Amino acid sequence: MILSALEMRDHRRRNRFSDYEDIITSPMAPGVSILAPAYNEGQTIVQNVKSLLSLHYGKFEVIIINDGSKDDTLAKLISAFELEVTDFAYHQEIAANPVRGIYKSKNRSYSRLIVIDKENGGKADALNAGINVSSKELLACIDVDCILSHESLTRMVRPFMEETNRKVIAVGGVIGIANNCDVQDGTVTKYRVPTTLLGRFQVIEYCRAFLMGRMAWTRVNGLMLISGAFGFFNRELVIEVGGYFPKTVGEDMELVVRMRRYMEERNIPYKVGFVPDPLCWTEVPENEEILSRQRNRWIRGTIETLQLHRVIRFNPNYNIMGMLSYPYWNVFEKMAPVLELMGLIYTLILIIIGDFSAFYFIALFIVLYLLSLLVSSFSILYEQISYNNYKDRKDLNKLILTILLEPLFIHPKIVYWGLGGHWDFIKGKGGWGQMIRTGFKKSEDKKSIEPTDLNP
Repeated sequence: MILSALEMRDHRRRNRFSDYEDIITSPMAPGVSILAPAYNEGQTIVQNVKSLLSLHYGKFEVIIINDGSKDDTLAKLISAFELEVTDFAYHQEIAANPVRGIYKSKNRSYSRLIVIDKENGGKADALNAGINVSSKELLACIDVDCILSHESLTRMVRPFMEETNRKVIAVGGVIGIANNCDVQDGTVTKYRVPTTLLGRFQVIEYCRAFLMGRMAWTRVNGLMLISGAFGFFNRELVIEVGGYFPKTVGEDMELVVRMRRYMEERNIPYKVGFVPDPLCWTEVPENEEILSRQRNRWIRGTIETLQLHRVIRFNPNYNIMGMLSYPYWNVFEKMAPVLELMGLIYTLILIIIGDFSAFYFIALFIVLYLLSLLVSSFSILYEQISYNNYKDRKDLNKLILTILLEPLFIHPKIVYWGLGGHWDFIKGKGGWGQMIRTGFKKSEDKKSIEPTDLNP
């Protein structure tokens, strides 16, 4: 809490009088290749691509990777943007599934757009194909169904432009929750908290993760994870380390750790940056079945990454990452569900053998409950002080109520789903699972979008 508060204060001071419009026209601004994998996104792909093409920046290209969609995703792109197959010189610097065709538009208005049609290989494989086609210095890897702020590129490239004695290898950004918010022309126009308890819980969780957790790790240059929904990377270094690893469901974390290992092993000063501005919004699951699959996948991805890079565990050669970040992730992220289960079993054993003090149990329970309220309340406070997106007092009251209920009714389910992720990892289960989306609320007509599936 203290480290994140200090980092947030310094960020606000540095950027209080910044004019990001200068970056758009600056000849020193780096080019950005936006990579967006798409699988069965036919319902929303055209609107999403138009939103990406309208971003305010000088040098950027939008690369959509159709990863073997079984619906009309490619057909809609061809029709809407007047695409045709081109004789593109495809140089496969990183291994990826075969590319069936590369499309560009006959209409000069869409000259920034490139569409890759390839055989299905998963998100990591699709991103690798996009990297092979990209031509700019920076890679912006996003989910195609995310909503980006018009100034998202200018804010995210700034840390790269400000690098001095430490090379900036990657930059992450805040992911906001757009459930129940109004969206118009690719921009969130009205903020509201989700209508469900699960949705509101994730608002609090994201505030804790981004405005508190990742801000603190940035302060000590110990950040090991950049969200796969919105992250910027140095293209040259990504190619040097071999791109995304397609055999893990935690490809975003694994790439960051591998890039950090590369820099540490060569004793090159570097930094992983983080921009705490709300620049990207996504839809989160509000159904327990879908949320359980997501959390199962997250824990499996964490375990896979930590297993792949266990050489850095308590290794002083890797500095902060080896001595602090990796041990923290290993105990408080990977092992947290297991440790909590052990605590529950231990308590039951004490009750059975009669070595149990109700007074101390209740006292300790109250202390831990209040600590949970403290951390969650401060995360919402950080959001209100910094951005004040939720201006309606009713929304804040709902979030406070959720903070009170989360430790008792939601956290046990998160632990249970995490244990399921451990069990599935032991059994060797892979894959993403199905993710149903209901669509963003449009301010002009309030119509919802049909469900789509994420890449399995």
